[in-house]
Amino acid sequence: MKFEIDRLVTKYPELSACVADIEETFQLLRETYRNEGQVLLCGNGGSAADCEHIVGELMKGFLLKRPVNDSIKKKLQEDFPNDGDYLADHLQGALPAISLVSQSSLISAFANDIAADMIYAQQVFGYGRPGDAVIGISTSGNSKNVIHALQVARAKGLKTIGLTGKNGGQMNSICDVTICVPLEETLDIQERHLPIYHTLCVMLEKEFFGQ
Repeated sequence: MKFEIDRLVTKYPELSACVADIEETFQLLRETYRNEGQVLLCGNGGSAADCEHIVGELMKGFLLKRPVNDSIKKKLQEDFPNDGDYLADHLQGALPAISLVSQSSLISAFANDIAADMIYAQQVFGYGRPGDAVIGISTSGNSKNVIHALQVARAKGLKTIGLTGKNGGQMNSICDVTICVPLEETLDIQERHLPIYHTLCVMLEKEFFGQ
């Protein structure tokens, strides 16, 4: 873990202010996955794209190979003799993560019929279980639909993580941990969010799939 964070700070010295919160976020996510929880992610615009990106790194191999364990491989071979080897060879270990930004039919229906600022809150209410974690991404820390999702998460007993900008906005009072990039311009903040979540994904992958 220290190597990945040191490398991050070497590339982006301004993120030294975020190290303690990055470490705490890693510990929280590690605990979530050790307890067989899942991570739900939400954000808007560029932050919505970041949600998709993070899911892509968690749900499949990132830097490491993630072969399925022998018991699953054996079960696939026994149940499906013709396809078992192919299935086992082409599956990868996953850290369960769901991007809440992709469900266009649900999002548009809920925004039209109920309330647009509750689109993520509804999904957290439906999917979330105690022990899961929600990551809300907002450069201002004040995006209403993200804030409402985090509020519902807290009420349901989920862990809450904010990824935001310099002052943290409302996220500071809602999240268990908030990573506040010490910059103010949206594009500058988003440019630093990527290496932060890449670092977290690398650390989680090594924790659960490293040799």
